Amino acid sequence: MWSIGELAERAGVTVKTVRFYSDGGLLPEGRRSAGGHRRYGPEALDRLRLIRSLRALDVPVTDVNRILDREDALEDVVADRLREVGSHLAALRWREAALRLIQDCAPHERAERLHLVGAVTSPPSTAALARFWRCWLPPRLPARVLSAVLERSVPQPPDDPSPAQVLAFARLHAFVTGDCLGTTGCQPVVHRTDTGYRPAVLYDGLVEAFALAAPHLTEGRPPHEGEALDCFVDAHARASGAKDTPAFRRGLGRMLATEPRIDRYWQLTAELTGPSRPTPGACHDWLHTALDDRSARPAA
Repeated sequence: MWSIGELAERAGVTVKTVRFYSDGGLLPEGRRSAGGHRRYGPEALDRLRLIRSLRALDVPVTDVNRILDREDALEDVVADRLREVGSHLAALRWREAALRLIQDCAPHERAERLHLVGAVTSPPSTAALARFWRCWLPPRLPARVLSAVLERSVPQPPDDPSPAQVLAFARLHAFVTGDCLGTTGCQPVVHRTDTGYRPAVLYDGLVEAFALAAPHLTEGRPPHEGEALDCFVDAHARASGAKDTPAFRRGLGRMLATEPRIDRYWQLTAELTGPSRPTPGACHDWLHTALDDRSARPAA
């Protein structure tokens, strides 16, 4: 049996540390001496070394206690710590890229860039982008359709961004936190139920059409007829209660050419995600061009 000082010396810690863990119930005491002094056995040394190892990994004392009470708690505690450390690392990587962005720009650009990156958390949140889409999209879309649109339209920030990607996300955040484009005057006709369109049907079809078009953009193919274009036109036709005819395609092309657009959003999203992931905006433009090319051909 060892005194508190002897245990501290063997474990390479201070007496204060041993007393702290002992008072907290983490360190078992053996019998006390005749004078009432604490005495500890070998099991206390083993446990103290385990506590030190866990604390060296920055495991909180409350979690250390959980592990000491239940060995199977170690896996959950380690997983929680890994998630927390990952979040800290992501924040540090974004801060580093943001600092390089400020460091490498011209002096006259620094004030603007500081304002942009200062409005974004580290690591960044996409909540503002999701709010923008809920404002831009027509109301009362089915949850399934809304979820599918948000999944494809809200880009996820990279874990290890370049300064250029930090700038793109900061500008995207500034864009979506401006005036919401949700008023009738700046909404596409297809969003307005008073025009006879059924937006839920339209967006359900557009998600599929964009998925079909994306591989063509990735491979650099020019806009052309095919399954993607047929799916795109069919979505608009079903949403408006019309049939897919040459006349409908010509009218659809004219309507799409005059509708409000959010090109800036898609441009910044492309800068953030890179060319390997075509944006829905790029897919829409590809399909619109294919539609115009097809409509411009003389009838056979």
